[in-house]
Amino acid sequence: MRFLRNWLEPRILGIVAAVTSALWIFIEVAEDVVEGDTHALDNALLMALRAPGDADAPLGPPWIEAVARDITALGSFSVLGLVVAAVTVFLLLAKRHRMAMFVLFGTSSGTLASVLLKGAFSRPRPDIFPHGDFVISASFPSGHAMLSAVVYLTLGALLARLVPRRGLKLYVMSIALALTVIVGLSRIYLGVHWPTDVLAGWAAGAAWALGWWGAAELVKIRNGERE
Repeated sequence: MRFLRNWLEPRILGIVAAVTSALWIFIEVAEDVVEGDTHALDNALLMALRAPGDADAPLGPPWIEAVARDITALGSFSVLGLVVAAVTVFLLLAKRHRMAMFVLFGTSSGTLASVLLKGAFSRPRPDIFPHGDFVISASFPSGHAMLSAVVYLTLGALLARLVPRRGLKLYVMSIALALTVIVGLSRIYLGVHWPTDVLAGWAAGAAWALGWWGAAELVKIRNGERE
C-alpha cells in the first residue's frame, strides 16, 4: 500500500503524465517519419532557412552561421560529457553520492538510448544542400537535441532542488530548457537534421530526463525527505 501511495503523490502523477506525453509525441513523429508523411514538411522548413537563390548558404549573414556552430557544440558528446563528468565529481566530493549516481546513470543510459534509436531507424541525413557541421551518424532522432534534453534538463532539475526560492527554481529550469531548444534549432539551421529529427530528439530526451527525475522523487518520498 505504501508503494501505491508513493505513486499517487501529485508530483509523481505529474511526472508520469509528462513522460507519457513526451513518449506519445515521439511515437507519433516516428510513425509519420517511417511512413514518409513528414518529407514534404521537412524539406519546406529546411529550404525556408536557406538564402534566397543560393540553397548552399544558410539564411542571414555569415556571423549567424558562426553563432549556430558555437551553439550546436553545446550539444556535442564531448561538451556534454565534460559537463556531466564535472558535475558528477563535484557531487561525489560534496558527498551527494546518490545524486551523483542518478546524474551519471541517467545521462549515460540516455546516450545509449540515443545510439540505439539512431541504429533502429537509420534515417539518412538531409542531402538537399551541404551540411553546416561534421556528421557521422544516422539522422533520427537528433542526438544533439536528445542528449541536450537529457543532460540540461537533468542538471536543471538537480540544481532546482538545491535552490530555496521558487523564482530561482523557475529561472534554472528556464535556462535548461532554453539551452535544449537552441541546440536543437541550431541543428536545423545548419542543415544537418530534418526538423522532425529534432522534435523527436526533444521528446525522447525530455521523457528520459523526466523518467529519471521521477525515480529520484520516488526515492526521496520513500526515505521521507522533504524539499
